[in-house]
Amino acid sequence: MIMYCRLTVLIVLFATCLAAFAYKEETLEQLVARAEAARIEDRSALYIEIAERQLKSAGELYRSGRTDDARQAVNDLVTYSQKAHDASAQTGKRLKNTEIAFRKMAAKLRDIKTTLNFDDQAPVQAAADHLEDLRTDLMSRIWSKGK
Repeated sequence: MIMYCRLTVLIVLFATCLAAFAYKEETLEQLVARAEAARIEDRSALYIEIAERQLKSAGELYRSGRTDDARQAVNDLVTYSQKAHDASAQTGKRLKNTEIAFRKMAAKLRDIKTTLNFDDQAPVQAAADHLEDLRTDLMSRIWSKGK
């Protein structure tokens, strides 16, 4: 009986590992399409994922010296963050999770800004400021929700 249980656990563990390796990450375009087609309650999380990918991409692009592409990634980050804010504010769902994501992304943007030339810093700072504004609005909604 014990041998049977151990064998079952090993099979389940092996199947889980195979599923994890077989999982292919969606492309950004697929994720955007899925977010646009999703229920309003689910959009906030999907838009946050898109914005976080764009943030990662912007950091990599700035490091590689492709500033124009990096600026576009930052602009996309702001666009999808705004969409996440709007979906979260409209439904009242995932307010805190969205606020936390905005805080983390704004901090990363400020970190990226410190590595850039002076001319490249303004758009990144503007994006961080916009995320802070969205975050502040969500915080006011969270605190007023209980009243």
